[in-house]
Amino acid sequence: MQFLNSPAPLLAIVGPTAVGKTELALELAERLNGEIVSADSRLFYRGMDIGTAKPTLAERQRVPHHLIDVTDPGDHWTLTIFQAAATQAIADIHARGRLPLLVGGTGQYVWAVIQGWTPPEQDPDPALREVLERWGRQIGPEELHRRLRRLDPDAARRIESRNLRRTVRALEVIFTTGQRFSAQQRRTGSPYNVRILGLQRPRPELYARIDARIEAMLAAGLVQEVQALLDAGCPDDAPALSAIGYREIRAHLQGRLSLVEAVVEMKRLTRQFVRRQGNWFKADDPQIAWFDAGRTSAAELETQIRSWEV
Repeated sequence: MQFLNSPAPLLAIVGPTAVGKTELALELAERLNGEIVSADSRLFYRGMDIGTAKPTLAERQRVPHHLIDVTDPGDHWTLTIFQAAATQAIADIHARGRLPLLVGGTGQYVWAVIQGWTPPEQDPDPALREVLERWGRQIGPEELHRRLRRLDPDAARRIESRNLRRTVRALEVIFTTGQRFSAQQRRTGSPYNVRILGLQRPRPELYARIDARIEAMLAAGLVQEVQALLDAGCPDDAPALSAIGYREIRAHLQGRLSLVEAVVEMKRLTRQFVRRQGNWFKADDPQIAWFDAGRTSAAELETQIRSWEV
């Protein structure tokens, strides 16, 4: 039990979407006297429950959760805001004598906490940002992302091709400083005794779970959820509505896609997203202890965790 009894222990649970992180994290938190800190950028937003597969209220009553429903979809939580909030949540959990579990599939957010990232210090340039955003809307987010790839391949690999906001920020820093965005992201090292548990499944099994999850979202009222967000005044270009599922259903509600087309696109993009997650959480990364989520019980994982050295 050296890891659990060490100063500032932190257990991270990572893996692709739909692999089963939520279920196993809940069981492990109950077994290890833990609380869950979400590192899933989609769970920050209120009113986005179905399309994000957000833990239910019953699940959140079983185990305390942090950084869920902390802002409105029209707002945006930056990486810097998340890091500060996650650091505070982890400190509060330690103060209660409990184990923090950092759980999520958003690689940038997980590694930022674990490795102590310091984002570029360059102040925003509103005029340049407006020009870049206008350019991105004219040529499309994916084409702007291709321009970033030519200037900074490392940064482009870590930014989703449709994420206009993050692409613009990277280009803004590059044009302002004359240096690659990726070269300006420093790592100060982790203040925690971190152990990383990775969950995986065979790809066909994972894809089947993704398809089933998307069908369940539709049955639970995803279309109505997106309509309610739009009716509540959530801006059409809000970063939250660019998440997979929300943007396709929005396109359906606006008459640009049939529901069948929207669902096909959701499934295709989620598979694509899983492959990108693999770039953040690599199967051969020695920092990550990988387990098959479908063939490993919470009891087995608990035994493994309790055997870890500091």
